[in-house]
Amino acid sequence: MIPRASLAYNSLMLTFAAAVFFLIITPGPGVLSTAGVGSGYGVRAATLYVGGLWLGNNLVALGVVSGLTAAALAEPSIRTVLLYASACYLLYLAIRIALAGSKIAFIERSKAPGMAGGLMLQVINPKCYAVNTTFFSGFAFLSQNPLAEIAIKFAIMNAIWIPIHFLWLAAGVTIRRLELPHRIQFGINILMALSMLAVVALAALASW
Repeated sequence: MIPRASLAYNSLMLTFAAAVFFLIITPGPGVLSTAGVGSGYGVRAATLYVGGLWLGNNLVALGVVSGLTAAALAEPSIRTVLLYASACYLLYLAIRIALAGSKIAFIERSKAPGMAGGLMLQVINPKCYAVNTTFFSGFAFLSQNPLAEIAIKFAIMNAIWIPIHFLWLAAGVTIRRLELPHRIQFGINILMALSMLAVVALAALASW
């Protein structure tokens, strides 16, 4: 028979993995912009962008684990700057989406954002901080060895994060190739813009 402690350990790890999956796959600035870069610039540019998102996500996670993020965000002015920076960026992105005209364009720029663009988005992305704080402050399954638990959590998180973002990238590239009628293309742009505006609204409400 499998020891109860081992069953509890495995159950908590599976619970953590499920939380990672649902929190990452939920549409937010990272995955939505990943689809946009894929639809606007193709696989190569989008892969670089995802690399920046990945690096930024792990840097934010390291900040959460080390306590630096908590110390920085304890300062109200820093929290305010972060909130306004992310809200302004998402609002700008939503406007560009809505005005994209007849093109399927989740995000439209003259030059692909690249790795630096992905890294910057994660630094100002409130969802990134909130999600990583949830991951590393909860779901304790190896309390007797916290360093090992952190390492396992990083491994699980990245094993789920990477394929999910490449699935969104593939979705963006696929939509680009469909050559949908103008009305449908415009409708998709509006829906994507409204989704981004909802993220802005939720961020604003959370700060009240």
